[in-house]
Amino acid sequence: MQNGNHVKVVGLTGSIASGKSTVAAMFKELGACIIDADQLAREVVLPGEPAWQDIRRRFGNDVLLEDGNINRPKLAEIIFSNDQAREELNRIVHPRVFDLIRQRIGQAREQSCPLILVDVPLLYENKRQDMYEQVIVVYVPQEIQLERLMKRNGLTEEQAMLRIASQMRPEEKKELADFIIDNSGSPEETRAQVRRLYEKLTG
Repeated sequence: MQNGNHVKVVGLTGSIASGKSTVAAMFKELGACIIDADQLAREVVLPGEPAWQDIRRRFGNDVLLEDGNINRPKLAEIIFSNDQAREELNRIVHPRVFDLIRQRIGQAREQSCPLILVDVPLLYENKRQDMYEQVIVVYVPQEIQLERLMKRNGLTEEQAMLRIASQMRPEEKKELADFIIDNSGSPEETRAQVRRLYEKLTG
């Protein structure tokens, strides 16, 4: 039910190393307001925050740097090799991130954005698609995903595969999506898809 001043709130997701941030940046250039769940996840675990205290209680001081910040590589090492630890971390962080997302959506509505795009890595895994009117999936085949992830994070193939295996398969996300941006080609090809979709969503 779209009226003259209704602003769409759309979820943007995709598997690790699919190029979601790149696509979000392209939407931002066109005028969309971007809410980045990863950025909010970093905010909720800042030293002294409730989530930080819960992480410290659960994982101990070993996962803290000298300045008190979370040692992200160290924590990643623990959670990507232990499903239970990953679920516990998600239970600590995710509800707080979703509260912040709701808050930021409210603020973005007041700024009269033409489109509100929420960049959420684990949108389907957390079954949060109901928060959004529609969902865009950034898709690349797994072999490209693996290659990009190893290159980007300096990981071995085994480390990269553990991270990939911790998420829903790209093909499954693609089937659930309202819209798909195929990011396996050139940046120009991706940009053209983004522009067409932006016009469709704001038109």
